[in-house]
Amino acid sequence: MAFFAARQPILDREKTLVAYELLFRESLKNVFPDVGEDMATSKIIEGLQFNLGLDTLTENKLAFINFTQETLLQRYPLLLPKEQVVVEILESVPPTRQLLNICKEFKEKGYQIALDDYEHKKVWLHFFPYIDIIKVDLRASSAEQINEIKRAAEPYPGIKLLAEKVETHEEFHQAIEMGFSYFQGYFFSKPEVMRSRTLDPSQLTVARLMTELAGEDPDIAAITTVFETDVNLSFKLLRYAQSPLFKRRNDITNIKQAIITLGLQELRRFVSLLFTAQFSDRKPAALTVMSLVRARFCEHLSAQPGQESSEAGAFLTGMLSLLDGLLDASLPELLEKLPLSPTIKAALIQGQGRLAEYLDTAKAFEAADWPLAQRLCKKMELGIDKVTRLYVDSVRWATVREKME
Repeated sequence: MAFFAARQPILDREKTLVAYELLFRESLKNVFPDVGEDMATSKIIEGLQFNLGLDTLTENKLAFINFTQETLLQRYPLLLPKEQVVVEILESVPPTRQLLNICKEFKEKGYQIALDDYEHKKVWLHFFPYIDIIKVDLRASSAEQINEIKRAAEPYPGIKLLAEKVETHEEFHQAIEMGFSYFQGYFFSKPEVMRSRTLDPSQLTVARLMTELAGEDPDIAAITTVFETDVNLSFKLLRYAQSPLFKRRNDITNIKQAIITLGLQELRRFVSLLFTAQFSDRKPAALTVMSLVRARFCEHLSAQPGQESSEAGAFLTGMLSLLDGLLDASLPELLEKLPLSPTIKAALIQGQGRLAEYLDTAKAFEAADWPLAQRLCKKMELGIDKVTRLYVDSVRWATVREKME
């Protein structure tokens, strides 16, 4: 039985990735009202211990995990390492004396504690000495309510405020002005300022390599020449090919040998990684990783029986889907400058075709929208359990490749 996994990034004021909130279910049924939250949390713990592992999905960042009243009473957080998790108390948990004693116990053992979807009530003040983070839903809280929470937390300098559902850069900057320290949402994946922008020569060179490799019969001689005329690209290719990930009998001495060692599929991925890495100095690392996850996931889906799209085209579609966020410019304007196939452009701009369905499925997993994921899998005639495993594998793969760059 597959675990449905999603991770939602949490960034600080500098847009540095500091944590992920992990959302798991054993099956799609667990998201419906007739299934208790206790069972869902139990399956989270089971999945982390025996199936997925914290390191796999959090890239050694903190993991925010929801806990219900019953799972807190059963001391389930103690099954996970205190250095890696934040115990997130769901808003449905009542502030009882028993819960207060549990918070004291967890705090003494070194765990960080967060209050989820917090709405201020005076009774919670008894808990504040043991609380590290208060999560506030920006879309469900008024400015007056947020100020009330801030005033209540002022005597406790150890408490940090986390803004949830931050979807635009305007909301991000507003939350900073309100005094929030952490931010959860996909604001970083959307253009900060819509303006005309072109790719610089080095970016355009890599982009052309990407489109050349996306074809059914790439011109290896031409690709080799591009690498040989760019010292920086050559160095990175040779370093990548020397990785222990690739089995080889002899040392690599030239560009053509490096290309043969990688093979077309891995070369495509490498070039795409180079493309996104060019923007990593001014964009959150989480955005680069998300591009890699989408690319690998779309590639996986295209390789399944009955799918008519090419794996190379699917990988490129996923990779380019966040190009507007990476460059802070209009996606149609950027894609116009690239010699992409009409199928890829239709998927990215109009949201049409099978490639668009792959991309929509990736977005459903990112948002933990399991019902939508199920509908899309059914439409593509793919088993949801298998697709879930493909998504988890994509997260693992993207994490390893991003660290290699």
